[in-house]
Amino acid sequence: MTTNQKSQSILLAGASGVLGGHIVRALTEAGHQVTGLGRGPANGVSADLTDRDALLRAVDGRHFDTVIHAATALRKAPTRHRDMYATDALRVEGSRHLIEAARATGAQRLIAESMVFGYGYGDFGDHVITEDDPFGPHGTTPELERHVEAMRIKEQLTFEAPGLAGISLRFGLFYGLGGTDAVLPLLRKRQLPVPADGGRVLPWVDLTDAARAVAAAVEHGRAGQAYNVTDRTPFGFRAHVLCVAEEFGLPKPMTVPRWLTRPMSYAHTMFATSMRVSSAKAERELGWTPVHPSCREGLAALAAHR
Repeated sequence: MTTNQKSQSILLAGASGVLGGHIVRALTEAGHQVTGLGRGPANGVSADLTDRDALLRAVDGRHFDTVIHAATALRKAPTRHRDMYATDALRVEGSRHLIEAARATGAQRLIAESMVFGYGYGDFGDHVITEDDPFGPHGTTPELERHVEAMRIKEQLTFEAPGLAGISLRFGLFYGLGGTDAVLPLLRKRQLPVPADGGRVLPWVDLTDAARAVAAAVEHGRAGQAYNVTDRTPFGFRAHVLCVAEEFGLPKPMTVPRWLTRPMSYAHTMFATSMRVSSAKAERELGWTPVHPSCREGLAALAAHR
């Protein structure tokens, strides 16, 4: 196990996002100094990852020990394929530019946010996916290849960045404070119809647990390694939404046939995906365990503290 526990100066791309806010808290509580990187004025380094020259000017003269790429263009859950395009670009061009910036600041460590959907979209049956499974297989449609390719390239850039110890964290679907909140008004207004799961399950992770995994990777992650970060209990998408409704005392979502969701092209694909993912490697090497081993427990805790 690599141990790198001294207080570090960390540049966090995506600090103003939902996950980013949780990461800032986790890193600060671990004793690190965090500087946000983004377009908003609240960031210590104000720059756009897609603008290479402006980014390099913004970090000129700055020093950081570790750089974290958790930037996303998503402001709400994607429903159509085109909702992912800007984030796909951040994963490719944004990563290239951020790596240049990281090297310019003298950083020695790069941690990249990834997703379990880099293993592909579809039904994996009872197979439990580990980091030994192929990551970034060719997408089964041009749209899916666009998304998978972006995750594939981001990891390749992370692992091959000269002079940087690159680590990738492959997260499950996020829920929790700042994430689940967007679902509540839709349920309240009965505006979130979802198809039956039909036995399909997905990996989930509470946002606070996800952020703790980032802090653990800063201190214990091994260069050139990827780590799955999910809870221990796969849950169907509809089952998850039903659990949200139950815990918050809201109406249950309407059940619709999956073909009716075709206009929501990305969501339609998600509804057909089923995957079980193991985080045993992260638990073993990073010393990380999810506080909430299932989204049912995590959602109950979230509702209890509102």
